[in-house]
Amino acid sequence: MRLKLNVFSTYFLICAVLLSSVSFAFAAPAEGMFTPDQIDDLRLASKGLKIKPSEIYNPNGVDLGDAIMRVNIAGGGFGTGEFVSPNGLILTNHHVGYDALVNASTPANDYATNGYKADSTANELPATGYTLLMTSRVENVTDQITKGAESLTGAARKQLIEKNINDLQTQEQAKAAEGATVRIQELNSGYFYYLYETMQIKDVRVVYSPPSNIGIFGGDPDNFEWTRHTGDFMFLRAYVAPDGTFAEYSTANVPFKPKKHLTVSLNGVKENEFVMVMGYPGGTTRYRESQAVQYSQDTNFPFLAEYFRAYANALVNAGEDDEAKAIKFKGDIQSFNNARKVYEGNGVALRRSNFLEQNRNQELKFAAWIAANPARQQKYGTVLADLKRISGEFYLTGQRDVVLRRLPNAQSTPVFKEIYDAITTVQQGKKIPPTKAAEIEAVYKNREPVVEREVLKFLLQKLAELPADLKFQSAETLFNRFQGKERRAAEETFAESIVESISEKKNFDTPQKVIALYSMSLDDLQKKYPNIVSFVTALAQERAIITERTNKFNAEIDTLRLLYQQGMAEMNRSNPYPDANASFRFTYGYVRGYNPREAVTYSPFTTLKGMIEKDTGAEPFEVPQKIKDLQRARDFGRYGAGDSVPVNFLATTDIIGGNSGSPILNGFGEQVGIVFDGNFEGLGNDLFYSEERGRTIAVDIRYVLFVTEKIGNASWILGEMTIKGKTPAKAKRAAAAE
Repeated sequence: MRLKLNVFSTYFLICAVLLSSVSFAFAAPAEGMFTPDQIDDLRLASKGLKIKPSEIYNPNGVDLGDAIMRVNIAGGGFGTGEFVSPNGLILTNHHVGYDALVNASTPANDYATNGYKADSTANELPATGYTLLMTSRVENVTDQITKGAESLTGAARKQLIEKNINDLQTQEQAKAAEGATVRIQELNSGYFYYLYETMQIKDVRVVYSPPSNIGIFGGDPDNFEWTRHTGDFMFLRAYVAPDGTFAEYSTANVPFKPKKHLTVSLNGVKENEFVMVMGYPGGTTRYRESQAVQYSQDTNFPFLAEYFRAYANALVNAGEDDEAKAIKFKGDIQSFNNARKVYEGNGVALRRSNFLEQNRNQELKFAAWIAANPARQQKYGTVLADLKRISGEFYLTGQRDVVLRRLPNAQSTPVFKEIYDAITTVQQGKKIPPTKAAEIEAVYKNREPVVEREVLKFLLQKLAELPADLKFQSAETLFNRFQGKERRAAEETFAESIVESISEKKNFDTPQKVIALYSMSLDDLQKKYPNIVSFVTALAQERAIITERTNKFNAEIDTLRLLYQQGMAEMNRSNPYPDANASFRFTYGYVRGYNPREAVTYSPFTTLKGMIEKDTGAEPFEVPQKIKDLQRARDFGRYGAGDSVPVNFLATTDIIGGNSGSPILNGFGEQVGIVFDGNFEGLGNDLFYSEERGRTIAVDIRYVLFVTEKIGNASWILGEMTIKGKTPAKAKRAAAAE
């Protein structure tokens, strides 16, 4: 769930201000990725918390939050990690640290497949490009930022808000600790403004990673599914300069000493037990109007699912006959397959839950509530009508726009992007930018022609599938005289005229040929590349229209969405939590199974026995022989429970992509697991939370330690951790009693 990972009938949080009237063991799960300042208001003692809320987050002291950081992945994306020793040892997901293994791998040393183990700090593996972001302070500064703007609208309000942000940010930065960064961020279209003070560690190293047949066990078939048997974990370590400053990688650097590290508990969890999660959930949009929900459900999610499928398949194709490329693309293939399944699941979840209809019913209720009071009419009277009007204009061509926004694309069609830039620059009568030649040469060093060809073919096919009133006429001019397979062949020929992967006519096989476009006249370009120039010209015109339409939409939508949220919250008498925004958040829930469909009940626990039941001897269900031997011998050390070792468990905690690697803690604040996924039935959770079906999937901490000690022979790592629970002697007596 690197990219993304659900039923209260209302769109807004109510549960934060409700008290359960039943025992906490059977209390309702809570929707909400809460900001730290909201924790005190959750009344967690009545729900199962055994420590003080100030031990979770204390702006004036040390707390559990000081052990949590955001793990920024090389090349983009992020997850969560947690300090688990006083020497900077970090626990996170295998899939969060996976790119570090891929980047360091070669055909001779395939760490991505075989895993990695450092025998001491001296040979820990640099996680190139990885950084850690630690949050030392979170503060709701909405009142300070909106002061004086209460009666303003439009540009005047925006100008004052920007001034207040800049002034406060400058003041707070001047008071911040050395090396800290202060930023103020708008959330929910201006409903909230939060201040974040953060620090960044720049030297991160891999300590231990299990092999892929543990870390990715089940692969894509099991992704977002239950039951799961995946050891999705990895140990990293944070390093700083000898003087404690946050320095880039150096052999002279020393392990970072965190203010707080987590205690690990071997006591396990029971069904209906209270648990909590802290981490960095990426992004949610849970307060959107019905028009945005419909666009997501009917247009955006289906297209993105197909796009990422095509992208992943193209990478597989490119690596089929090249082992080095196959290793290089492993991380991206895993990421794109994950994204594809997310968007597929989002669409299924929205339809199954009937969320769009619920949303529309809320708006009907909202309209009646406004109409019943003159003061409400004055404040909110046209908000629904205005949302309908501007959304109707903006989403009218959404089915076409979603394709054209990715033509060209710097990631998936990089050479076409450079050709597009060259032709449009010549058309505008401009010269080649000073840094453009170097940019083009860099693109050619990293591009993959097969991938670009396949993605271009996919995008051209999506244009061909548009309904008659949304056709992109330039594409129709080029291809509409062909039908079916003949059109696909013509589109492939056009794609290859750009990509030059296998065609005999080498138009753009070197960066110099693209650079040369800038020195040609427009007439010469049209004569030499008539189809490409015609297509690019029309594409540039259409993208300019899309940009103009988007700017117009954005200029109006934030004000309307702010009123929409304020009105809904007022009507529902609710206290909303901010949408997730990749900042530090808290959520809680209970260990609990679910019913995915009629006559099917899932229990919340899996063990090694179930993992072995899935064994096929081949990826992605290849169980290491040593695991089978240990299960047969019941050699579980201190990590067993009954006749096996717990592997994964479920909880109702409200999470999303970015929470990957978050610790899942018991009521005493002890780590009992590590978040790594959500279930398919719970997808759609960027828009809504499902109490009935939405579940967090976590690796049981006992399995993490079992694999590290028994499979990885890396017990030295465990020696620096604080582990609470069964001792080896007690475990031996328990095994003897069995």
